[in-house]
Amino acid sequence: MNKNRYLLCLLGCGAMLYYALPRLPVLEGSMASVFAISWLVLCLFVIAGNLSALLYAPKKSKAKPRPLKRQMHKKIRQYY
Repeated sequence: MNKNRYLLCLLGCGAMLYYALPRLPVLEGSMASVFAISWLVLCLFVIAGNLSALLYAPKKSKAKPRPLKRQMHKKIRQYY
């Protein structure tokens, strides 16, 4: 389930980057360009974090079926 979440976050971040990249004023010399560059850096951090979590997630090991305990232990009671 976690891999699906990481993949969904990657797709969402890619969609936001695809939509926002042509509209960001990166080359202007104002505070808007500082915001645009910081937004792009944050987006790259999100992509890198989700991609590394997706690639380096531990593999699930198949659970071995437990043998059923058929023998019931008899309780021994001693009365003195």
